[in-house]
Amino acid sequence: MSGTDRTREADLAPGPAVILIDPQLGENIGMVARAMLNCGLTELRLVRPRDGWPSEKAEAAASGARQVIEGVRLFDTTQEAVADLQRVYATTARPRGMVKPVVTPAQAAAELRAEAAAGHRAGLLFGPERSGLVNDDIALADAALTVPLNPAFSSLNLAQAVLLVGHAWFLAADATAPRKLETGPGEPASKAEIVNFFERLEAALDETGFLWPPEKRPTMVRNLRNLFHRIAPTEGEVNTLHGIISALRGGKKGGGGT
Repeated sequence: MSGTDRTREADLAPGPAVILIDPQLGENIGMVARAMLNCGLTELRLVRPRDGWPSEKAEAAASGARQVIEGVRLFDTTQEAVADLQRVYATTARPRGMVKPVVTPAQAAAELRAEAAAGHRAGLLFGPERSGLVNDDIALADAALTVPLNPAFSSLNLAQAVLLVGHAWFLAADATAPRKLETGPGEPASKAEIVNFFERLEAALDETGFLWPPEKRPTMVRNLRNLFHRIAPTEGEVNTLHGIISALRGGKKGGGGT
């Protein structure tokens, strides 16, 4: 899905660091960077990237997420990568018998938001593409983060995992309405303009005998008016509707006008 508007500056709270342990392919690191910036996360830390750093393949796969790529920090060990953090979540599908809280992305996001509000630094650990985190890495975390998925097929690639967790972080503070009406250019038509259209439409329907029998006319008229009120037409759209009425009555061809 596209939709990037580089003229808009997002007002985003500092997010948790994303820490990739032993990432293998530069392309995967780049796709992680892209997923991160989608969700307003900008701090990427790499522990022992197999193919070295910097990586032209990572930069190409990042698809413009240069802010993340240019800020990458390298570490030799996981312990060093989390040393300055106060809370760490290990993303894993298998807590492996350790006594450790296991949370969903939504729960982790709520906790991470609270940590950020308190001025604490946090991080998200992601293991290598093939094997995931080892026990010693998970032991450094305060909680294990597991994504609820189809138990018969729950494998995710690295960028998918980062995107799911990052999106939960973003949603935890997002105020987007769950449903809204996208409007085009033009001002909404006034009630007077809409009533004028109704009167012309109903007169035209009377001429054709559509509003028949007489005893059903009031209900039919109300239904038509309710229909057009739900559409919430603009001034230009009302003019177009007037033009349709004129054309159906045998007027001049061409849209618009009353």
